[in-house]
Amino acid sequence: MKDKFFKYLHELQDTITSKLEIIDGSSVFREDLWKRPEGGGGRTRTIEDGAVFDKGGVNISGVHGKLPASMESYFNVKNVDFFACGLSLVLHPKNPMAPTVHANWRYFEMYNKKGNVIDQWFGGGQDLTPYYLFEEDAVHFHQICKAACDKHNPDFYSAYKNRCDEYFYNCHRNEARGIGGLFFDYCKSSEEMSMSQWYDFVKQVGDSFLEAYVPILEKRAQLPFTKDQQNWQEIRRGRYVEFNLVHDKGTLFGLKTNGRIESILMSLPPKVQWVYNHQPAPNSEEEKLIRVLKTPKNWV
Repeated sequence: MKDKFFKYLHELQDTITSKLEIIDGSSVFREDLWKRPEGGGGRTRTIEDGAVFDKGGVNISGVHGKLPASMESYFNVKNVDFFACGLSLVLHPKNPMAPTVHANWRYFEMYNKKGNVIDQWFGGGQDLTPYYLFEEDAVHFHQICKAACDKHNPDFYSAYKNRCDEYFYNCHRNEARGIGGLFFDYCKSSEEMSMSQWYDFVKQVGDSFLEAYVPILEKRAQLPFTKDQQNWQEIRRGRYVEFNLVHDKGTLFGLKTNGRIESILMSLPPKVQWVYNHQPAPNSEEEKLIRVLKTPKNWV
């Protein structure tokens, strides 16, 4: 399973980066191959200062070795080895009318000292973070997410949409990071779903990413915007940074397993503002966004 999924992630990275380079039309992804001293490595691809993308990364990694003590405590296990692979992407467009997007698809195994698999699961999802709310974009993104889920289980979309709303939430701000999407984790073999079926589901979601995001990006990336709207984008990017550094489990896992810091922090945008006690004007487009972030919505 791990070899099959890791091969798929290589192919998916190629597909996504090729399409995004065409959309940007100016910059291309820079590839950085790296190795983890304790075992494994990855292929980081980043794009910066393009015609469409301010910054973005589409990274894959496959790491293995002894599970660090801090993670053994977290999983309540002792003396185990692990393998983890995944694709993580974050795209920060230049235009504040175009939303930031994040996606991640991953697989994890743990082994006893005889090398036998003692646990394994899939996880992942994709979510949208707009700076200006176009409701038709939110509907489109969620419709594609739901279509991918419905091909495998009619209950998946509702469950994973709700988990996404719960997970990508800045509780210290009492607001969501964005307008959500899907979030699923610890997808293990059961009477209802085998690991092969979970693989098919995660692949379906991964394959849906470009269909979910690209039409939105193509519609918004060339719209006119003002300096004030750019300032709002940078203030909201600050909330994005706060979530990733304070709450995100993927960031925590990478730091605790001696992950590659440049790849882990690739998700952070290049230009950010923190303005003291900033409040959007009443009844403005900015306030409209905040109202939705305070109370997550059902889009489909």
